[in-house]
Amino acid sequence: MFQGAITALITPFSNNRLDEDALRRIVRWQIDSGINGLVPVGTTGESPTLSEAEHKRVVEITVEESNKSVSIIAGAGSNNPIEAVEYSNFAAQAGADAALHVAGYYNRPNQRGLYAHYEYVHNHTDLPIVIYNIPPRAVVGVDVSTMAELAKLERVVGVKDATGDLTRPIRERALIQKPFSFLSGDDVTAVAYNVGGGNGCISVTSNIAPKLVVELHKLCREGDFVAAAALQDKLFALHSSLFIEPNPAGPKYAMSLLGLCSEEARLPMMPLQESTKETIRNAMKALELI
Repeated sequence: MFQGAITALITPFSNNRLDEDALRRIVRWQIDSGINGLVPVGTTGESPTLSEAEHKRVVEITVEESNKSVSIIAGAGSNNPIEAVEYSNFAAQAGADAALHVAGYYNRPNQRGLYAHYEYVHNHTDLPIVIYNIPPRAVVGVDVSTMAELAKLERVVGVKDATGDLTRPIRERALIQKPFSFLSGDDVTAVAYNVGGGNGCISVTSNIAPKLVVELHKLCREGDFVAAAALQDKLFALHSSLFIEPNPAGPKYAMSLLGLCSEEARLPMMPLQESTKETIRNAMKALELI
């Protein structure tokens, strides 16, 4: 099972090109900080504006640099199941441990269509599948009953839940009768999600504060939710500041302050306003990150 603090990695750029050196530096820093897993080329990794070659290269570098020391869940989702199969099979070839699959954006299938999409990907790939359930971005969401049916497929092994519904892990656990990774997709509500039976979080904030996010999820696994909630309160200002403007402009600016990469993001992501930068800097100073 996948659990704990799993970073939704940014993709660093320099002059609008993939910065491979920075990516390797970030992966090594994450591992040295104790992170439990990495997710390259998700939304935070700006997958919509990566070329196919860039997408594959980011996965390759992340797998190479991690050298099997942590779990790699490669972003492979598409609203086109044929493309999702291609990216998933490449991730398997590269050595990833699982693939993260979002579905349904723009073409907006019903629940039968969502099930058929994931079933097709499952039947034409070999990697374990983590379903990314994010109605705010995909417009459609995977219902609890559909998730339970999908979990009956052998290699559907978990969910990244960004529905905002904190009853989801409770309701899904009642129906899913096998080991299954319930991962929050939202740092701000991750502790509450874990109280409901979650196993961890695919985190944006851990790009900037991996040690603190790792500690938070360690406390959750140990059942010390009082201490976890206190740490979440400390992290709240940072969580909030990173999303004042569209992700990943905030995390990239924060990481530039740490000397890990440039703050460069691709259109349509825009450079941050100075007021947002100041808020991020203040949140990082309060946590003694800078």
